[in-house]
Amino acid sequence: MGKIIKDTIHANGIDIGIYTMDFDREYISLTDIARHRSIDPRITIHNWLRSRDVVEFLGLWESLNNPDFKRIEFDTFKKDAGANAFVFSIKKWEEELHAIGLVSKSGRYGGGIYAHIDIAFEFASWISPEFKLYIIKDYQRLKHDENSRLSLTWNLNREISKLNYRIHTDAIKENLIPPELTPSQIAYTYATEADMLNVVLFGMTAKEWRDKHPKQKGNIRDFATIQHLLVLSNMESYNAILISQGHTQAERMLLLHDMAVQQMHTLASLELSNLPQIEEKKC
Repeated sequence: MGKIIKDTIHANGIDIGIYTMDFDREYISLTDIARHRSIDPRITIHNWLRSRDVVEFLGLWESLNNPDFKRIEFDTFKKDAGANAFVFSIKKWEEELHAIGLVSKSGRYGGGIYAHIDIAFEFASWISPEFKLYIIKDYQRLKHDENSRLSLTWNLNREISKLNYRIHTDAIKENLIPPELTPSQIAYTYATEADMLNVVLFGMTAKEWRDKHPKQKGNIRDFATIQHLLVLSNMESYNAILISQGHTQAERMLLLHDMAVQQMHTLASLELSNLPQIEEKKC
């Protein structure tokens, strides 16, 4: 059984449980509907289920909506329907015929017999056509509220996506793509490999960054983006390989810079692919 979402219909003073399984099949409590007529809902439900017409209706519904329904076994089940000795067994209906339209749920709160909305409305008609209209009216109210919430969430997410898209593209243009290395940077010999990587990725050494940001606590990498840190980790591994291959620092800087630019562009395209419905506006 998949994820279950519970809710309640309020019909003419009676609360009727409803739940949705897998965001698809919706079931309404026949036990709660039967309370409109009887203090013993189970007897009322089973009296309804004894009718041959009802059994045939249930079989037709299963045939139309349930590919796993055992139709041959149903013919045997249907044969006794309507007879005085016939008792409809929901357990047998579920387990032997693989039916899905009726469900028996245990529990002090929320327990009882539930049916798919198609079947529940049919049962409500048998209980009281007027009461059925109350159920339908509040069910429609419930669906309207759900659709309104979904629409609001979708529109909000869409606007946030638009904003994130613009922020993202601006960041890529202004901050993320490593700056071109100057000839003097390439020719300069850096005392530590960490500072060399800082220059390749950020365009400055750790000291140069501190001089530009005297009030900031931390270092250049503490203020790096997630994209920067991911690429930096890859650069460290690649740099170790280049060192073992005997490349000079100047050679490694050019190779690492090319790799950093390529990976930043790749990260940018992967993020944008999650927003196929958003198109960048021309400024």
